[in-house]
Amino acid sequence: MRLRFLAAALASVSFTSLASATDLEVTHWWTSGGEAAAVAEFAKAFDATGNKWVDGAIAGGGNTARPVFISRITGGDPMGATQFNHGRQAEELVEAGLMRDFTELAEKEGWKNFIRPVSLLDGCTKDGKIYCVPINIHSWQWLWLSHKAFEDAGVPVPKNWDEFVAAAPALEKAGKTPLAIGGQPWQRTGVFNVLIPAIAGKDVFLKVYQDKDETVAAGPEIAKVFKAADDARRMAAKSNVQDWNQATNLVITGQAGGQIMGDWAQGEFQVAGQVAGKDYSCLPGLGVNELISVGGDAFYFPIMKDEAKAKAQEALASVMLSPATQVAFNLKKGSVPVRGDVDLAAANDCMKKGLDILAKDNTIPDPPRLNTEDTNNQLNDLFVAFFATPSMTPEEAQKRYAEIIANAD
Repeated sequence: MRLRFLAAALASVSFTSLASATDLEVTHWWTSGGEAAAVAEFAKAFDATGNKWVDGAIAGGGNTARPVFISRITGGDPMGATQFNHGRQAEELVEAGLMRDFTELAEKEGWKNFIRPVSLLDGCTKDGKIYCVPINIHSWQWLWLSHKAFEDAGVPVPKNWDEFVAAAPALEKAGKTPLAIGGQPWQRTGVFNVLIPAIAGKDVFLKVYQDKDETVAAGPEIAKVFKAADDARRMAAKSNVQDWNQATNLVITGQAGGQIMGDWAQGEFQVAGQVAGKDYSCLPGLGVNELISVGGDAFYFPIMKDEAKAKAQEALASVMLSPATQVAFNLKKGSVPVRGDVDLAAANDCMKKGLDILAKDNTIPDPPRLNTEDTNNQLNDLFVAFFATPSMTPEEAQKRYAEIIANAD
C-alpha cells in the first residue's frame, strides 16, 4: 500500500512539473567557442527541469546586444531572462518596475550564505530587494602569452609587462603582432583599465573610478599609465581583428605574442586544446601587481504575466546557482563560481592563480560597477580615438580623460 501511495505521489509530482513546464527565451551575448560551450551547461541543466531553454544569443558583445535587450523589455516584448554584467546596467529597468524581485527565492535558498564576495549580491540589491542572479566572477587583469610566438622570436616568455614591452621588437622581427587587440570599443577601454592598477596601483585606481578624483586623473601616476597605453597602442598597430575571441585566436595560433583580456579567454584556449603553463602563460595584474577585478555576469528576469513562464524563471534562477551547474558552467567559461562552497579541483593553473588572489582578497571593483553607462561610453569613445589616432598624444588623451572623470556620475 505504501509503495502504491509513493508511486501515485511521484506521478502526481511529475504530472504537475510537466504541466507547468514551458519554453523560456534566454538572451545573452555569448557566441564564441568557449562561451557557447559554457552556456550549453546552463541550457542542459535547465532542460533537465522539464522546461526548455530557447537560446536568444546576439553576437557582437554587450555593446551590441544590450541595447536590443533593453529595447525589448521597455517595448513590451520581454524575454524570460537576460544577461547583463554586474553593475548598474539594469538599474533603470529595476527602478521602472520591469524586473522581478527574487528576494523570497534568495532567502529560501540562502543565497547570502554561499555567494561570495557579498558585493556581488549587493550589486543585485535595490532598496533591500534582490533583482538578479550573479552567476560568475570574471576579472579583466590578465596578460595571455603565446609560448609559440616567443619561441619563434627567440626570446623568453615574459614574466611581467616591462619584459613584454621589451620583447616587442623581437616579435615584430619574427613577423608577429606583439599585442592583439580587437576593434570593439570596450576592448580598448579594458586595456587601459587593466593598466591603471598594474602601473599606478590599486589606490590610484580607486581614487579615479570610485572617488571620481579629477586631480588624480590628471596627475603624474595616470600619466605613467598613458605612457604604457602608448606602448600598447604601438604594439597593437597591426592587430587587424574585430572581435575579442579573434584576438585570442591570434595568441592561440602563435601569430601574436600576447593579449590583455579577461579570464573568459581561458574558454578559447580550452576549446583549442591548449594547456596552461605549456602552450600559454597567464600573468594576473600583468605580472606587476597581482590583483584582479571582481566583475562578471548576472541574469535578470523581466516581469511576465504568464504563470508557467514565471515559475520557469524561478527554476532557471535556482538551477543557475546549483553547485553542479556552477562548476560545469564556470570551468568552461574560464570564470570563478560565485558559490564559495564548491569543489574546483579540476581548475587549471590560471584559474588557480585567480582563486588564490581572490582568497587573499587582492581585488578591485570592476569599473562598470562604479561608472554609469554614459561614463563608460565616453571612455570608450576616447580610447577608440586614442588607439586609432597615433597623432593624439598621451598628454592630450589624459586631459580629456580627466574631464570625463570630473563630470562622471
